[in-house]
Amino acid sequence: MKLPIKKYPDPVLRAKTQPVVFPLSAEIQKLTKDMIDTVRSADGIGLAAPQVGKSVKLVIINLEKSGIPIFALYNPRVVSKGFKKIELEEGCLSIPGVYGYVRRPKKVTIKAENHLGETVQITDEGWVARVAQHEIDHINGVLITDLIKKYTKGEELVKK
Repeated sequence: MKLPIKKYPDPVLRAKTQPVVFPLSAEIQKLTKDMIDTVRSADGIGLAAPQVGKSVKLVIINLEKSGIPIFALYNPRVVSKGFKKIELEEGCLSIPGVYGYVRRPKKVTIKAENHLGETVQITDEGWVARVAQHEIDHINGVLITDLIKKYTKGEELVKK
């Protein structure tokens, strides 16, 4: 089921999130499925639970167009960052019409749990790293408007 996406400045986007506990409850299993439906429907590459009004540590990475199957990460965290940083234009489903350059580490290692509660570790320096950092920011109450160094579109929508 497609869920409504919360829009800036909705306070849920800044709220403290709670860890997901295992085994997954029926509610979290349904939330995961609904978030997958939502990100696909929105043609997004990632979605975090706060963006659909839920303050839990759950993110979806959707890079199917790049040949990577869609997947969920529970309680994800960046555990190491490479020294090299890269600046790319980012947008956000919760801040439509706003784009700008965000500088992030190119390479990161992320630890999280999968749907079985098993610890997974991902080291990447491509799109998974980029999208995961953006979504992990969401579960920590950080938005691209906090990180954009130079707006490319829509600055007037967030700067009042």
